[in-house]
Amino acid sequence: MKYALRKLGMLLLTLWAAVTLNFFLPRLMPGSPADAAIAKLSQNGPVSAATRAAIEAQLGVPGGNLFEQYVHYLQQVVTLDFGVSFTFYPEKVSDLVLTALPYTLVLVGLVTILAFVIGTLIGILAAWKRGTWMDTLPTLGGSFLSAFPYFWIALLLLFFAGYVGHLFPTSGASSPTAVPEFSFSFIADLIYHATLPALTILITSLGGWILGMRNAMINTLGDDYVTFAEANGLRGRTVAIKYAARNAILPNLTGFGLALGGVVGGSILVEQVYGYPGIGYLLYNAVVNQDYPLMQALFLMITVSVLIANFLVDILYGVLDPRTRR
Repeated sequence: MKYALRKLGMLLLTLWAAVTLNFFLPRLMPGSPADAAIAKLSQNGPVSAATRAAIEAQLGVPGGNLFEQYVHYLQQVVTLDFGVSFTFYPEKVSDLVLTALPYTLVLVGLVTILAFVIGTLIGILAAWKRGTWMDTLPTLGGSFLSAFPYFWIALLLLFFAGYVGHLFPTSGASSPTAVPEFSFSFIADLIYHATLPALTILITSLGGWILGMRNAMINTLGDDYVTFAEANGLRGRTVAIKYAARNAILPNLTGFGLALGGVVGGSILVEQVYGYPGIGYLLYNAVVNQDYPLMQALFLMITVSVLIANFLVDILYGVLDPRTRR
């Protein structure tokens, strides 16, 4: 219980620090959203102070000193009201996030879980069968795939499977004529459009899970308790899963917690390449257009999800390895 309370206290302290940093980071960037709008108007001549004030009021640029803005920002965090987006004016930030979040959770979330499960199982098999082709093939394949960045694989799949082969759509999350409803045809259309982005994330992330689990398990297989279990005549599968893999999975579990927490942030490069309307796509537009309200909402959501994922992993660590509770 003390272990969980200590971790909870660290979570709350880190959350406050992240919220405060999230407030100051956008304001350290040069310029403002009003400057971008004024730059377009100033092509026809200089803009008066009254016009600038009207543009700032229309965009909802925060006024007052920095402390007043910080207090107002904390109130927004508590009420989850981040105002109106500068980029997609007059859309509310909360509406934009709620619209994009399901696409990212389904695409990045499911693929991350799938890659972790498949990669961990293959890593266990490769370590247990080390020195054979069942070890060499996944190790070399994982190393080869991990060397390529997300956007490069995305561009290759987009060119060959989209533009050349016409096998999959090249952008969007659904067909322009699709009607959003809970039906087989609409769900099939969503899966069809998400296939290429999902393959991109799966291909580039699978190798890391394989190599991480294999290396950790090979170290574990040399421990005395594994040798003792084998000497007692236990089946190989029992030794591999219940003895070696249970301890070897802890480093991979930490990485999985970070990856799962980062799911909410989406995959910015992949979503940009495929024009997929997820959180990563929103975040890119918010940064480019210096959209403070949208940036702060997205950064806060990503930060909170990562912190909560790490907290759950810490608790799970205490269950799997009682030594961490001391």
